[in-house]
Amino acid sequence: MERLDRDAVRRAPKVLLHDHLDGGLRPQTVIDLADEFGYDRLPTRDPDDLAKWVQRGAKRLDLVLYLETFAHTVGVMQHRDALERVAYEAGTDLATDGVVYAEVRFAPELHTEKGLSLDEIVEAVQAGFERATAETGIVLGILCTAMRHQARSLEIAELAVRHREGGVVGFDIAGAEAGNPPTRHLDAFQYIQRENFHFTIHAGEAYGPPSIWEAVQYCGAERLGHGVRITDDITIGPDGDAELGLLAGYIRDRRIPLEVCPSSNVHTGAAESLRKHPIDLLKRLKFRVTLNTDNRLMSNVSMTDEMMSLVDAFGYGWPDLQWLTVNGMKSSFWPFDDRLRLINDVIKPAYTDLIAADRQ
Repeated sequence: MERLDRDAVRRAPKVLLHDHLDGGLRPQTVIDLADEFGYDRLPTRDPDDLAKWVQRGAKRLDLVLYLETFAHTVGVMQHRDALERVAYEAGTDLATDGVVYAEVRFAPELHTEKGLSLDEIVEAVQAGFERATAETGIVLGILCTAMRHQARSLEIAELAVRHREGGVVGFDIAGAEAGNPPTRHLDAFQYIQRENFHFTIHAGEAYGPPSIWEAVQYCGAERLGHGVRITDDITIGPDGDAELGLLAGYIRDRRIPLEVCPSSNVHTGAAESLRKHPIDLLKRLKFRVTLNTDNRLMSNVSMTDEMMSLVDAFGYGWPDLQWLTVNGMKSSFWPFDDRLRLINDVIKPAYTDLIAADRQ
């Protein structure tokens, strides 16, 4: 099979469930906002050098060190206009990359340093997303994230529910996994459940099956942010057959989606390389795998890049990319009828045409 054409892949419809707003800024925007709002701690004012600095810092094979690089992006996102601009640019950048549906997450509690209220922060991001949608047609949802090492998760969960009619589609917790188990935030997850709302949990990235087990069996996670360490509960025999442990079997049986971010997993040390990334094993075993970027600036990736990485590493073709895309849409927190519409009217027809053209 010939390698897929990159331009064709870029035009193909994509679904993105795991993308951090503060991890996807344009380097020039970071500099512009620093100038506009008096942030004086940037390591450089050259956009190319800044991108290289952030990406070099992120590639240290450690999640905690990786997270340190967010100080500057969060630092310039402390004003309403800044948040709206970043959200608008995120939406338009994703649309340019062929993304038709995206859930973008951010932690409102990190953006209060200049006096904004939590509600004002969410409203600013939503205003930016609304502009991007009006301009490009992309469907955008917000995931309100609480930091797992802090004690504001219930407050953020209540914030998410309060804005469910204004573009927020769910709740999340993020941050360093080790030493910060999801059960510390059980009251927040139970509140979300009582409100008939949605949530995902970062689990199984830097920490293994115990984190995933707590997220699913104690907290009731609908999706797993990353989740790739579920392979620690899978044994590959000498004949190549896979034996699933009880947790891995449960995750697969229940079709709990994995928000897999290959490039980021390599940068944080969760995977040795793209060619050795467990996404292909999980796909072959028919887990509900979705493909995501995590942090587009820090990992220097787009959804097109992530797809092309799988094309190069595993020889994926259009049917494989369609499978991942449909999985993403099926697993989204968007209403069921709207999910079906995007799958049947946008995603499947486009991939049918791409598959047919590839066979000619």
